[in-house]
Amino acid sequence: MKLKIKKGQKVKVIAGSDKGKTGEVIEINVKNLKVKVAGVAVRTHFDKKEGQFKKEAFIDYSNISSIK
Repeated sequence: MKLKIKKGQKVKVIAGSDKGKTGEVIEINVKNLKVKVAGVAVRTHFDKKEGQFKKEAFIDYSNISSIK
């Protein structure tokens, strides 16, 4: 399936808990139709070597729209 969103493109979240936030696409998972957006869906992650830090989680492709 061809997606209309590309890596590095500016997008806006149109649904979910982060509705209204904007950011740049970091990563796209085409198989599961999920997208990572900078500054959106930030979760706390814990790693034994690096400790606790925050990173973006995947959100559903249908919850974003491109900004022109």
